[in-house]
Amino acid sequence: MSTNSSQMPYHLDNPIFCCYVFWSTVLVAKMLLMSTLTAVQRFRYKIFPNEEDLFFKNTEVQFNDPHVERVRRAHRNDMENILPYFIMALIYIGTNPDATVACNLFRVASVARLVHTLVYAVYPVPQPARVIAFASMQLITFYMAAVVALRTLRFI
Repeated sequence: MSTNSSQMPYHLDNPIFCCYVFWSTVLVAKMLLMSTLTAVQRFRYKIFPNEEDLFFKNTEVQFNDPHVERVRRAHRNDMENILPYFIMALIYIGTNPDATVACNLFRVASVARLVHTLVYAVYPVPQPARVIAFASMQLITFYMAAVVALRTLRFI
């Protein structure tokens, strides 16, 4: 039985799905690295939230170091934005979008989140760099939601 990508959008024969899988993998790896970056900041500044984590002499339990908290906020921002994006992009693939448009949306959204992390948690720079990176993925996610809503509205 032969099927094309519009009948089976969630298959590795579909270039749109492959593009989604690649860029989603990049974003998952980036999010996992945020935990490592948090740990690096904790060791660099000797900031530990638990008594059993105190490796160094003359350190106390601390919670509000600005360096650690900046990375934690960036990580939380990832979870608040990347996870809904994953779901919406997967649903969007089911609408059989144009491959060029879809793949470019996935690329831009992913690069925007990488830039967001760099300008927020790694090397902070003044606005509007962070808000542009943040808004890029946000707008792409809303665009995909609008496409899905418009293409499925007739079934309600």
